[in-house]
Amino acid sequence: MTQATEEARPIRSPARMTIVSVAYPLAPVGPDAVGGVEQVLHTLDRALVAAGHRSIVIARADSRIAGELVPIPVMPVDEDCRGAVHATVREALAGVMAQADVVHMHGIDFAATLPPPGPPVLATLHLPPSWYPPAALAPTRPDTWLNCVSLSQQETCPPGAPLLAPVPNGVDVATLGATRHARRGFALMLGRICPEKGQHLALAAAHVAGVPLLVAGTAFPYPSHLDYLNQRVRPLLDRCRRWIGPLGIARKRRLLAAAHCVLLPSLAPETSSLVAMEAAACGTPVVAFPAGAIPDIVEHSRTGFLVRDAAEMAAAISRAGDIDPEACRAVARARFGMDRMVAGYLAHYRQLATIPA
Repeated sequence: MTQATEEARPIRSPARMTIVSVAYPLAPVGPDAVGGVEQVLHTLDRALVAAGHRSIVIARADSRIAGELVPIPVMPVDEDCRGAVHATVREALAGVMAQADVVHMHGIDFAATLPPPGPPVLATLHLPPSWYPPAALAPTRPDTWLNCVSLSQQETCPPGAPLLAPVPNGVDVATLGATRHARRGFALMLGRICPEKGQHLALAAAHVAGVPLLVAGTAFPYPSHLDYLNQRVRPLLDRCRRWIGPLGIARKRRLLAAAHCVLLPSLAPETSSLVAMEAAACGTPVVAFPAGAIPDIVEHSRTGFLVRDAAEMAAAISRAGDIDPEACRAVARARFGMDRMVAGYLAHYRQLATIPA
């Protein structure tokens, strides 16, 4: 089944809705997006259009949108520009609010761009709740709701937060499962280059295990991220352990299917992991720290290994060949399909817009 086919299968509503989605304004949305937030929004935008709804997306001007793009200028990743970015998003929202049945906000800074009272707002908490300002989790704007992307994440939210049921993330299991490639001896790590993702620990483990490692991802120009890249990551790179930058979707799938294993040494309480889901769909084991919701996704000794440090990660890399690829794919088919995610958000949209199923 092709990606377009799977993305066109969400449950159809009898009433056409207009959903205004607000992306994190400093990262583009599209099939090659680096961040999980942007990948989820890309999937929802395509699914809404395929289901006959109207999708309006407020996002960076270089985004690739299936519905209607309300472009935000590409601005530098700079704290001094943050106020101007928020003002631009608020202005864009004001121009489309009258058309919205529901506004769906995705950025960590959503509270700074909430519109005046009007159509219902759903804000998805893609990141750990402790990373949001306390006021964001207790919005005073009427008809403003939050949702999490895993039950583990929801359990860390403060009491009284206006939460709808969590909607677990999903991936294109059918296309990923059909992506076959001869297994190679390299380990793979995907994600933003930043301290909380732990690339230095993946590199240390690969050195100890004596295996090649491909580190894929973007280093955004935040000072702390660039310092981490230059001081903690680059010194561990060599001819066998390389940083290959961001990946397009086709190359990412090929590498996921060919990798011996995928490494996730996250130091943050992960709310979900699209990478772990994609790896399972490709039949590739994951070696991960049990951070946040990771133990809900990686089944120890069945679809990968949960480890406590770089030394245990190195030992687990050598055992990754013991994992049955078909068991990984079966788990992905049963648990990680994007259809469930899309259906969950459509149900929330209908509930908030008071449109019957």
